[in-house]
Formats: sequence, structure tokens, C-alpha cells
Amino acid sequence: MKSAITLETVSKVYGKGRGAVAALREVSVTVPSGVFTAVMGPSGSGKSTFLHCAAGLDRPTSGAVHLGGTDLSRLSETSLTKLRRARAGFVFQSFNLISSLTVKQNITLPLRLAGRRAQPEHLAKVIKQVGLTDRVDHRPGQLSGGQQQRVAVARALISDPEVIFADEPTGALDTMTAREVLTLLRQAVDAYGQTIVMVTHDPVAAAFADTVLFLADGRLVDAMPAPTASTVADRMIRLGAWNR
Repeated sequence: MKSAITLETVSKVYGKGRGAVAALREVSVTVPSGVFTAVMGPSGSGKSTFLHCAAGLDRPTSGAVHLGGTDLSRLSETSLTKLRRARAGFVFQSFNLISSLTVKQNITLPLRLAGRRAQPEHLAKVIKQVGLTDRVDHRPGQLSGGQQQRVAVARALISDPEVIFADEPTGALDTMTAREVLTLLRQAVDAYGQTIVMVTHDPVAAAFADTVLFLADGRLVDAMPAPTASTVADRMIRLGAWNR
């Protein structure tokens, strides 16, 4: 299976001397293309740092990260920015929409920043895919939280990225709406071969993935194929995530 992302003995240390904190410790893993991968672990386990390094949002202290065949460590900040715009999509907990732009304008923003035009047929397909055909001229303030996150998912899909990185995408949503958004992400993988890497604290969300990677104290400690909410919750308990 083709590799989407490869981390080779990646470590990330914040600070220096006695105040140094190791967020990642020699993490090596390959994320295959066309697969939905969830990343879980106790608070402070390094989940967000893993995502940021994998997506080229942060540079590891040591080790290498490859997106497809590209070694991110060899790129300048300008080249990294261009790569993220062209080859990665992002979905965040806080939606990160621009309030003054319409749904359509928010969705096509990554293309405009990259100096590209949206192809009408592809735009219409993506908008229909996330169920927003009758909302294209609305602004974020006129939408529910679930609809806003649908806009964010469409924005991530519009450039046909190699990987979508999702950081707690359902953290601000109620249970029913969260399930709808997760179903959208699952369909993007199953119907269109999208690759998704999602950080979550929720075993129900993780159960939508094909594989769950578990981090603890900055190390990759386990991988679970075909996860269910109960098996994920049990593994998290054994990691000490909810002992308190």
C-alpha cells in the first residue's frame, strides 16, 4: 500500500536545559494512503505535536517526516507553506472560518491563496457531498455549529489534498452532529480514497477510523486495526488516560 506519511525516529523537544520537555520521543510510523487513521493518548501524550510535525506545521527536533516522497525537513518555510496549501487539508475543532465570507468563499479560500481557480463541477460536487447546496451564500454566523464544521470539511476537500489532518474535529459538537461530521470523513475515505489523520480523545470518534495509533509520554505504544468504541476505551483506560 502506498505511503502517505512516514515519520522516522521523530523527536520533538520544547525548551532547553532543565526546562526541556520531550513531546515526541523517537516515533516511527507509516500512514498508508486511502486510510482513516486516528491518533489517541492521554493528555500530554504528544497527539497534537504528532499531528503538527506530520503536517509540516512544526519541525521535529530530530528525525525525518515525509509527505508522499517529499522530505519536509529539506523545505524552507515558504516551500512548506506552499506544500500545505497544495497537498494538505485541515479541519480544526474551532472551525476557523472567516465570518465575512460566504460558505462558497470559505470553501474556495485555499485555492485562492494558492492562486488557483475552483473548477465549477468539482466545487458543486464537494458542496453536495457535505450537504450545503442550499447554504452556499450564507455566512458562518447564519449556520449551526455542525454546518460550520461541514464548511471546514469541504474547505479541506476542495484542493484534492493528499492528506486531511483533523485536530479534534468533533470536540465542539453535540453527539448527533459529531456523528454526522465523522460519517462525512468516513465517506471521503470510502468513496473517494481520501487519506485522513485525526487526533481525538473520543473512543466513539476513533471507532470511525481504520486504525488507531496510541501515544503515551511521547512514544508510539500501540496500533489497533478495526477499532470499536469499547476496545479503544479499554486501551485508553490501560494507558491511564482516565484514572483520575
